[in-house]
Amino acid sequence: MPPIHLSSTPACPPDAFPGPLGPYRWLYLDLNSYFASVEQQETPHLQGKPMIVSPAPTEFTVAIAASIEAKRLGVKTGTPIREARRLIPGLYVVPARHDVYVRYHHKIRAALDRHLPVEMACSIDEFACRLTGTQTHEGKARRIAAAIKAQIARDVGPCVRASIGLGPNKFLAKVATNMKKPDGLILITKEDLPDRLYGLGFGDIPGIGRAMTRRLEAVGITDMRGLLALAPKKARHIWGGVGGERLLAALYGAEVEEPKTIRRSVSHSHVLAKAMRAAPHARAISRRLTAKAASRLRRLDHRASRFGISVRFVAGGRWHGEASIQATQDSFLLLKAHEELWAKMSHCRPAECARGLRQVSVWMSGLRAVDALARDLFEQGGDAAFTRSQEREHLCRALDGLNHRYGRGAVNIGAHKVDVGAFTGVKIAFTRIPDAPEFDE
Repeated sequence: MPPIHLSSTPACPPDAFPGPLGPYRWLYLDLNSYFASVEQQETPHLQGKPMIVSPAPTEFTVAIAASIEAKRLGVKTGTPIREARRLIPGLYVVPARHDVYVRYHHKIRAALDRHLPVEMACSIDEFACRLTGTQTHEGKARRIAAAIKAQIARDVGPCVRASIGLGPNKFLAKVATNMKKPDGLILITKEDLPDRLYGLGFGDIPGIGRAMTRRLEAVGITDMRGLLALAPKKARHIWGGVGGERLLAALYGAEVEEPKTIRRSVSHSHVLAKAMRAAPHARAISRRLTAKAASRLRRLDHRASRFGISVRFVAGGRWHGEASIQATQDSFLLLKAHEELWAKMSHCRPAECARGLRQVSVWMSGLRAVDALARDLFEQGGDAAFTRSQEREHLCRALDGLNHRYGRGAVNIGAHKVDVGAFTGVKIAFTRIPDAPEFDE
């Protein structure tokens, strides 16, 4: 197993930070009910009202955000739309506007940057900042946190609120944000540990989801007291790797070096509105998702060597298929792979296709940087093959440029009679902030 690397506070010249450092090394900001609060800030009649944000124009999906007022009445992120309407008669349901949420993300970051440099945008609605010098002491840290909240209220709007955590490491500062919502400010020091964490549930700890909760319960660990009493070796065994030991060290205040993340795939998924569930409509949307993912590959300067699709049927059940392809970022080749898999799915599940599809997903994996693959292309097909590949990819990049200049859908490959423009906008995974060009794809 790889060793755990614990990093210390970076060395600084002795005259830079006179006096001993305080107990707070990180400030973590977690925006409350982010998508919903942005919609309330944008639309005055929604302010103070229970409302949720829907990812698609269908009742057969779940809320991706719920306002603070809706949460107080029992509706939260992940609640099915139909159930939310039952719980709150007159509930406002607002379609997601992901370009607006990205714009607000950058406004919030600018407000935060006026007081502290942002070390990391951890997601669309979370930021981490390192504290240094006198900022690490309680009085100064509290004043900075209050100033950040006031700055966001002035520059972004009073509906957009945040919980702030201060801690000895980034992990515990994030945990602190879960301890009081909305508009919280919680401080944790090493001296508070482990007692301060005993009242939390596993769901309050980043990295412990439902599957890990079941695994812990299977070995008799049912609360935080039991988790924090684990020996590091036992934690490693339960997690099946060094992740458990890393988490335990972080819970005790150590600065645990985070492993580098490597991009392994590009994917898009869409829950279909009722009007778009017939197989021809679903196929058109799946093709559009494939084209979007291909455009993203080109912006990332990667090629993919595997392509897959997955569908959920209205009648119940799923189908997925995957195929190896020549390493490419060429939309024409990727759409050809899509059509072959779609035909296979239609042949295997004709009855379910006839009744309609509820969701479509596409993914591209086996990613490698373009530079790393240049030699492979020469070896496989020689200079002519490499030239043909380059020409096709240049054509695809030219089409990307036209869509960026004239708007999404200005140019489509294999144009379809079904109009899917309103059904396949950019969606935000909370851990990824879309780039501006994605809204033109």
